[in-house]
Order: sequence, then C-alpha cells, then structure tokens
Amino acid sequence: MPAAETSQLEITKLAIIAGSGSLPMRLIAACDNKNIEPFIVGFEGQTDPAVIKGREHIWTRLGSAGSVMKTLKSHGIYDIVMIGSIRRPSFSELVPDFKTIEFFTKIGIKALGDNDFLTALRKFIEAEGFRLHGIHKFADDLLAAQGPVGSYEPAKDDWIDINHGIEIARQLGTFDVGQSVIVQEGFVLGVEAVEGTDELIRRCKPLKRKGRGGVLVKTCKPQQDKDLDLPTIGPQTIKLAAETGLAGIAVYAGETLVIDPEEVAEIADKHKMFVVGLNPSRD
Repeated sequence: MPAAETSQLEITKLAIIAGSGSLPMRLIAACDNKNIEPFIVGFEGQTDPAVIKGREHIWTRLGSAGSVMKTLKSHGIYDIVMIGSIRRPSFSELVPDFKTIEFFTKIGIKALGDNDFLTALRKFIEAEGFRLHGIHKFADDLLAAQGPVGSYEPAKDDWIDINHGIEIARQLGTFDVGQSVIVQEGFVLGVEAVEGTDELIRRCKPLKRKGRGGVLVKTCKPQQDKDLDLPTIGPQTIKLAAETGLAGIAVYAGETLVIDPEEVAEIADKHKMFVVGLNPSRD
C-alpha cells in the first residue's frame, strides 16, 4: 500500500505507538469518538498498562521495528500515530532486530539532532508503506488556542521577554537545539537542550534575578515535523514553573499540545501566572 495522503474519514484502524504519559489515552478516547479502531503498540517498562487494557495490542521492546511492522501489516493497519514520551535507551539496550539495524545503517551519522532523526524515521517508515499522522489530526482540542489559558495575561514588561524569547528560540531552532528558552528582564537564563523543558525550568531556578519572575517561551522549530514532535505543556510544567517563580508561559497557538487545559488554567490561576497562546504569524 503506498504511503499516499489519506483523509481522516478513510481511516478505520489506527496503530498507536504508545509511550508514557496521558496522551496515548487521550488519543484512544478520540478514536472511540470517531469510530476508529485503535491497535496499541506498547513498550515494556515505558507504556502505562492501563493504555493496553481491553484493547487489541502487542507488547514489544524498543529495537523491534521489524516485528512491529510485520504485525501491523498482518492486521491491515497502515496508519500510525507515535505519541507519548519514550526514554531513549543506549544502542546496547536496544538489542535491535534486522529492520532496526537497517534503519540505523541507512542514517549513519547524518541524524545528528532530533529533527534529523525524526525526518529519517518518517522516510524509513513511509518507505515500508505506512502513513504517519499527528495526534492533533484526531484530537484537535488538545491544541493550544489563541489567547490566555486561565484568567491572567502577560503584563507590558512580560511582552518584552516573550518577544525576545521567540527570537532566541527561532534562531536556536534552525540549529535543531531545543524548543524552549527562559528569559527574565531581557536576560536569557537558559535554553533547552537534551534535558527537556522540565529540567530546563529546574536548572534556571537558582539563576533567577530579583524582580518579576521571567517567562518560559516554547515554540516549534522552523523545520519541525509537527506530526512527530509538537511542543507540549501540561500540569507538571505549570507546577514547576510556579515553584520556580516564573511569571508565565508563552506558546504558539495551533502548534502546541496542552495536556488537561482545565487543570493547567487552575494551577496557573492559583499562582497568578499567565499561560498564553500566541498567533504564530504575529511576528
């Protein structure tokens, strides 16, 4: 089956390559609402067993690409969403099968960053006849809306930090470096690297200056594959930002997943923080 474009309405079966966190369960609920039959691929030691319960599924390990592809094809499933966090193992932990070895042999040392890796992964999967989709194509209510999430909006001085953060994040994104930056009163306290957004927030806590708390800006990289790696915030990120004393968080509307927006708003309001979705074309 060719990896051609297909409309969501044509999809009756969907493979969910499920990592950890709550997003796989949200996608399953969206499939149920749209009469799409989910088939779950769970990873030992990473996927929440509750995601698998009562669903057609297989348990596997990272590095078993060949057996996963063979199973999906045997079930007539060619549409895939990869969602949830995956702890990246070392190559020795992978114990790769032949198909996984083929993938790493093809990319060689070319996949130096996240985006390069994901681009190579998409090409490899689609060459096998599969179609990759983003979770937002099935659960668009997870996307950040334009405007505030909660009761608070950025103050005048916050916009200076937000705009500076966007500029920095955009420049870093062209080098495939992180998605987030924390700015306080014009000073860049930290940029996201391999550690992820939550660790960036923790790292910046002792670096905060006196005065208003600073802003976390989280954006898509210019070349980012939105089906495979949309920026994501949720209650845990908001809690960490509050504990660190940040004034708020700015993301791009329509390009950021917001997990449990009602809880996000509740936590933000409790700490008088703003969480705001920006128009990506505003700048």
